[in-house]
Amino acid sequence: MKHLALALLVLCALLPAKSAPAQEVTVYTSASFAPLMLADGRGMYPDLIAYLNQRKLGTLTFRLQYMPRKRLQVKLEDGSIDGMVIGMMPEWFDDVEQKKYLWSAPFAIDRYALVSMAAKPVSPDAPASLVGASVGVTFGYHYPGIDAWLARSGMLRSEGPSDEKNIEKMLLGRVDCVIVAESMARYFMRAHGMTARLHLATLASAPTERRMLAPRSHAAAFEKIAPVLKQLKSDPAWQRIVATYQ
Repeated sequence: MKHLALALLVLCALLPAKSAPAQEVTVYTSASFAPLMLADGRGMYPDLIAYLNQRKLGTLTFRLQYMPRKRLQVKLEDGSIDGMVIGMMPEWFDDVEQKKYLWSAPFAIDRYALVSMAAKPVSPDAPASLVGASVGVTFGYHYPGIDAWLARSGMLRSEGPSDEKNIEKMLLGRVDCVIVAESMARYFMRAHGMTARLHLATLASAPTERRMLAPRSHAAAFEKIAPVLKQLKSDPAWQRIVATYQ
């Protein structure tokens, strides 16, 4: 009997252990513009999600999903969000002290830029060009470090649904300039061969730090990806990916 029990124990030890079921984490984004999100499904955010999946962080798998900014903010505020959010910063959610949500280290740094037509430039260095100029901004967006300057500048705000739509309005002559992320502006100018046609002026403000946000209900998953995001800046593989969008 003892030999039979021993044989059963050995057999159980040799059997392959059942792997834990994969846990899918939805990562939401409200971004719809290049280089963060491209029309063909590529972009820095899809590439980052693919990068995280390649790291095989335990049983976690990540899936990127778009959600309009207003709806995303409502779900965060009422606690019904069922995943993480990519590309946010604490100042946008009144969480400078980072107590409401969990925040990763910045994985990308950006700035705001004022873009206008080169034939009729609007520049923060030429205050006279600002007064009365119509400026395209994204509806419902808060521009930390820019809003106060914008209010003093004498420019007239014209809200649009997205950065791309605002640029389209400018190209059609419906607004004089737009405020957009500098990375988006430079990518657009290069991709559309408009470097000579457009005037870009980087605005003097604190950098926009793109981070991963997680509700505290997702603390276990967040703890697995936070160290990975923290070391992205020193990872040559990730830097090669970023370089393709610059």
